Amino acid sequence: MNPYSVIGIEPCGDYKLRVTFADGKINVVDFEPYFIKRPHPQYNRYHDPARFLDYKIEYGNLVWGENWDLMFDPLNLYHNNLFKNFN
Repeated sequence: MNPYSVIGIEPCGDYKLRVTFADGKINVVDFEPYFIKRPHPQYNRYHDPARFLDYKIEYGNLVWGENWDLMFDPLNLYHNNLFKNFN
């Protein structure tokens, strides 16, 4: 299994998730700055707290929506840098 694969998620306040990776590393990732800095009609609906918590893990990825409407590169989550590919 890829060491960067997401294997566990726990909500831990507002738009923060505790993300566990296959190699045992755990990061608390705050997604709120992403929603503020990168508004987008498709993603804005996940800024609603109820929708934000409707995530799942598929194939080692943290995803939202039936068709992966919103997802983040697991490597960016691993390094806790959601903006790596956006700056």
